Amino acid sequence: MRRPDPSVTTGEADESNPVECPYCGSTETEREHPKGPSLCRSMHFCHGCGQPFERME
Repeated sequence: MRRPDPSVTTGEADESNPVECPYCGSTETEREHPKGPSLCRSMHFCHGCGQPFERME
């Protein structure tokens, strides 16, 4: 049995559950990459303040 890849199926932000920027609080964010430095973190970008940030999944 094949398990789903957790790097692409966990913590997916969508329109009903936007990721909040830790710097400015904006929800105008975009998930840049499903993997951060480890599998439990993903990389996001805030269009409000222009800062990249990590999110714990």
